[in-house]
Order: sequence, then structure tokens, then C-alpha cells
Amino acid sequence: MNKRGIRMLYKKILIPTDNSEVSIEAARHGLEIARLMNSKVYVIYVVDIMPFVGLPTEGFWETMREVLEEEGREAFKKIEKMAKEIGVDITTEILEGSPAREIVEYAERKGIDLIVMGTSGKSGIDRLLLGSVAEKVSRKAQCPVLLVKMRKKK
Repeated sequence: MNKRGIRMLYKKILIPTDNSEVSIEAARHGLEIARLMNSKVYVIYVVDIMPFVGLPTEGFWETMREVLEEEGREAFKKIEKMAKEIGVDITTEILEGSPAREIVEYAERKGIDLIVMGTSGKSGIDRLLLGSVAEKVSRKAQCPVLLVKMRKKK
């Protein structure tokens, strides 16, 4: 129990981000849960290498990696600002690989109790062809996964 008498269900929370609006909204939810439960928070960004597998241009990949890593650092800045405002410490890390696999494996390595992530709500042919990282994570993760959808603007 914490000082408010709340049972500590989520000691370690993982927030994967892709710097999209919905992933930043998910981070807001995850940070608030962490504040209430005094949880340790890990924020990760996965450089998705899958679109570049098999490309012969090594220089192109290095340039793309730099661009994607910068996007991750931008996401971290936004989330760090939110975390600081509510008094939550976070640990950030950039990973490389297939996003769903990296998220699930990271959660297992760190003993994560809850994954909080955004979902774009893909449907139809997009979901069939591209799949959903959030859907894959929710199926394969060994811990609970909270999926946050973007609220429709009025």
C-alpha cells in the first residue's frame, strides 16, 4: 500500500511512444497512473527497422536511423515535460527492431507490471495489411496492457 492506502498493483509502468498524438495522450494516462501509484516509469521509442530490411543502401539506412532517433528524442522531451509537471521520474531508452517484439521483450526484461500505449484504431484493409503494434503487444505481453484511443475533438 502507498501513503494513500492504494494497493501497489503497478510498480513498473512501460510507455512505448512513436511521437504520435495518440501515443503522447497515452503517456499522459500512464504518467497519471504512475503518480497515483508511485510507480517507476520506463518510456521507450523503437526505431522500426522492418521497412528497411533488404535495402542495399547502407548510407540511406544511417540517415533514416538518425531521423527516427531524433523523432524518439522529441517524444521523450514532451513526455519528460509532462512527467516533471506532475512529479514523476522517468527512464528513457531508444531501441531498434520490430516494435511489437521489442516492446514485449523489454517489458519481460524489466519486469513491467503495466504497459500503457496508444492505438490508432486502424480498421479494415490497413489493419489487415499493416497489423497493429498495439494489438500485437496486447496479445503477446505477459502483463496488462492499457490501450488509449485518441478522443475525438468536438
